Amino acid sequence: MFPLLLLSLLTLLPTATLSTTPRSLYLVKPEPISLRYHHGPLLTGNLTINLLWYGLVPPLHISIVSDFIRSLSSPSPAPSVSTWWRTTSLYQNSSTRFTLGSQVMDSDLSLGRSLNSADLTKLASRLSPHRNSIAIVLTGEDVLVEGFCMSRCGHHGSAPAGRHGRSHFAYIWVGNSVAQCPGECAWPFHQPIYGPQTPPLGAPNGDVGVDGMIINLATLLAAAVTNPFGDGYFQGPANAPLEAVTACTGIFGTGSYPGYPGQLLVDPTTRASFNAKGLGGRKYLLPAMWDPKTAQCTTLV
Repeated sequence: MFPLLLLSLLTLLPTATLSTTPRSLYLVKPEPISLRYHHGPLLTGNLTINLLWYGLVPPLHISIVSDFIRSLSSPSPAPSVSTWWRTTSLYQNSSTRFTLGSQVMDSDLSLGRSLNSADLTKLASRLSPHRNSIAIVLTGEDVLVEGFCMSRCGHHGSAPAGRHGRSHFAYIWVGNSVAQCPGECAWPFHQPIYGPQTPPLGAPNGDVGVDGMIINLATLLAAAVTNPFGDGYFQGPANAPLEAVTACTGIFGTGSYPGYPGQLLVDPTTRASFNAKGLGGRKYLLPAMWDPKTAQCTTLV
């Protein structure tokens, strides 16, 4: 959901769906950031995250993403993933803790290699979703998704839960862009297609695709708990809102400006850039998040 603006786009799904969009859409200077609460329900307390992997996915990718999700609610050395996540508690005066639940593999591409928005909702619905869970669909690098790379790198939304649809569940989709548009959806780990041509950073887990997915997944998880049903915290029109992280697009460390992600930590061995540590010694690059207490985009470093 600073100098350049990421305009999140509405995708037509059963209920409001909010997207992360490629860097090529950072076109205009924003108005001052002030995310307003629109009085809708937020996701709080203990939540289960269930994953569906669609397409051929290396076991290493599964491990990296799983460790990231576990790290959100687990202490790690500073600067930590869990410290980054605690900013979301300032929106609701209540912490949200995650437990990693089931992981479903669909390597046979049961809905085909090309997916539309309705297909993504169908896949999310396979994860036995309920109000206290978030269903996450992650598509492999060879899977084509409607709007991917053109207007979005991922999205979050909600859909009816259960046969009668009396309640709704939150879900997220994130695609692996390494083979399709790394310059748009995996920056700053790849040379951008548009804008200032600064050298790409080293990916902290050694994979441009999955490290780019972590950035987009982090963005959408923050939005999913602070604006799960389209009437939580956001700025601007409901069909193109700025949310907890998209309000701070392009910022990863202090001193950032268009094309420069900011001052970051560098692994002395791999020369990869990062700003957060997680479980098992993993390192990640996480985007800035808007802090409702200070009304500023805050970074870990």
